[in-house]
Amino acid sequence: MPTDTRPMSQPVPELADRAAACADRLRAADSVLLASHIDADGLTSAAVAATALERAGIPFDTVFEKQLDEAAVRAIAATDHETVLFTDFGSGQLDVIVEYDDAFTPVVADHHQPADAETEYHCNPLLVGLDGASELSGAGAAYCLARALEPEDNRDLAALAVVGAVGDMQAGTDGLTGANAGIVAEGVEAGVLREGTDLAMYGRQTRPLPKLLQYASDVRVPGITGDEAGAISFLADLDVDFRTDGGWKRWVDLTADERRTVASALLKRAVASGVPADRVDDLVGTTYTLVAETEGTELRDVSEFSTLLNATARYERADVGLAVCLGDRGDALDRARTLLRNHRKNLSEGLELVKSEGVTVENHLQWFDAGTRIRETIVGIVAGMALGADGVRRDLPIVAFASVAPRSTESGESEDELKVSARGSHTLVRQGLDLSVVMREAARSVGGDGGGHDVAAGATIPASEREAFVAAADERVAAQLG
Repeated sequence: MPTDTRPMSQPVPELADRAAACADRLRAADSVLLASHIDADGLTSAAVAATALERAGIPFDTVFEKQLDEAAVRAIAATDHETVLFTDFGSGQLDVIVEYDDAFTPVVADHHQPADAETEYHCNPLLVGLDGASELSGAGAAYCLARALEPEDNRDLAALAVVGAVGDMQAGTDGLTGANAGIVAEGVEAGVLREGTDLAMYGRQTRPLPKLLQYASDVRVPGITGDEAGAISFLADLDVDFRTDGGWKRWVDLTADERRTVASALLKRAVASGVPADRVDDLVGTTYTLVAETEGTELRDVSEFSTLLNATARYERADVGLAVCLGDRGDALDRARTLLRNHRKNLSEGLELVKSEGVTVENHLQWFDAGTRIRETIVGIVAGMALGADGVRRDLPIVAFASVAPRSTESGESEDELKVSARGSHTLVRQGLDLSVVMREAARSVGGDGGGHDVAAGATIPASEREAFVAAADERVAAQLG
């Protein structure tokens, strides 16, 4: 029988060769240490990679790190694994990783800005001209690797890759674009994902209708957004029964006609209230549904799934988030939901803190220091939520500081550090803003380090250098935005 020599299809053709090289190295390994980041993109990256490794029969162990610094890399080098797969981080730390190439062979599936160093097995969209901030997430890079491990299989993992991309804020109202679109297409074809057009509000699966409207702040509709009584009054004026025996229906409980009634009335209210036309259009957008998950749960909608994941690893329970990604719908899901309730409470309190205390405005950026009042693992989320809120300008990037628990150095001394998280807008990015460069250069100028994406980045710096860091960051933003 003749051999089929046609090339296997790949979701991101530009990364096919790099993904194949990484896959070959993993197949040759006796065992692999899988190391991943702790946010939603990191957890889904780990889940995609773990599933692919297991299906390929490659033994592996898993570790999570909130920051891949020199101490973390040193600890990884001390393990018995000769091959380490880094997912959703590693590119920005290559200069540190290569110093340990005598201890292990690194394989990197990431989408962050690479450091000034090279490694042989590196699957990163930025290396082939794709935007790692908007076109492919860490989970997407891991998915490319998974598809290379099993060229005719693993398409079902596209669902997790889409959760990671949405969790990494890569989806606009038009949905996922660029290389991500290829992964969406494979997920739809595999029957694990449905792409549609719907009201672009968080909580369509789980929130009672008044709460859905009240807390939808991406597009602020006067008299409804942030106003529970106004949201209830708006619904009461519509000729639809939104009540159930237990209270209010959710969006998912409505018929197609009822959804059209609400959406149409909401658009009319927005126009009548003076919301700009382009913002009115943003009330409706592309949505993604995980068709295998139970309707009305946090796992059915990719946005809610990603938030659930953020509520696990950011509170030192990466094991819970990974278990949910791998299919545990029992104890792990129950624990994740408990963590989610706590996460929402902490985010709400953090946002209120920023609103009440305000921000300090420099010439080209604004900032606040939460100290120990907002966890370092969620201060970036709070900063993103605060951007454009009452008293916080949207035309300036925002920088947030939070205290890091002291850690011991090799000399046994304790260092006080600050976690820095920066968020911007895509409008500012189009004008030249690149927070990855700002964070890296400003942090290194004061003895720290940083990196990330153009629209969202972070750093760790000595606590005593906050003012110098702000000045350095302000200067670099000024240079980028002219």
